[in-house]
Amino acid sequence: MEPVRTAAQLARNASYGLPSVGLATRNEALLRIAEALKASMRDIVDANRKDLEAAQAAEISPVMVKRLRYDEEKIEESVRSIYSLMEQEDVVGKLLSRTELDDGLVLDKISSPIGVIGVVFESRPDALVQISCLCLRSGNAVLLKGGVEASRTNEILARIIVQAAGSVDERFHDAVQLLSTREEFQELLRHDDLIDLIIPRGSNELVRTI
Repeated sequence: MEPVRTAAQLARNASYGLPSVGLATRNEALLRIAEALKASMRDIVDANRKDLEAAQAAEISPVMVKRLRYDEEKIEESVRSIYSLMEQEDVVGKLLSRTELDDGLVLDKISSPIGVIGVVFESRPDALVQISCLCLRSGNAVLLKGGVEASRTNEILARIIVQAAGSVDERFHDAVQLLSTREEFQELLRHDDLIDLIIPRGSNELVRTI
């Protein structure tokens, strides 16, 4: 099986078990991720420095370089946003409405995870942390494709998130998958039998392309 199809299948398999993960376990996974980010801060900053140096050597625009930067301050911002996410109400299994259709016949509308979400985003490594944690908190699996200019930073962040969440519950093991190239994401678009939703996060050009 080709690598992209394999990643999508792993995410799909993970998505079947995630709705049954309780809120306390999902919050514990987020807590472990936040702690791992703080513990690995030096390694993350080192990886990001290499991405920044490569971007400047390639004469990427200053605006793009600014978005690419993921230093200690931004890591701390990511950690704070994770703590904030943990405090929000649970969206899995939430009763949205109830209608009595007949005597003894009640129709409930209950929120449930989407399943497998594919997200392509530009430059910002903090987006990878935000998206991964939002998906895990809401019981969804996710396939991520960030900009090539942030490849080193994205790789270490994805590895930290996968290891931290997986240490809490094995159902998280394959819930976050990172794609490396634009070609891989284009290939992913052809596997719509495994992907429930595609989200492009970035410029108008990126949105139009997807």
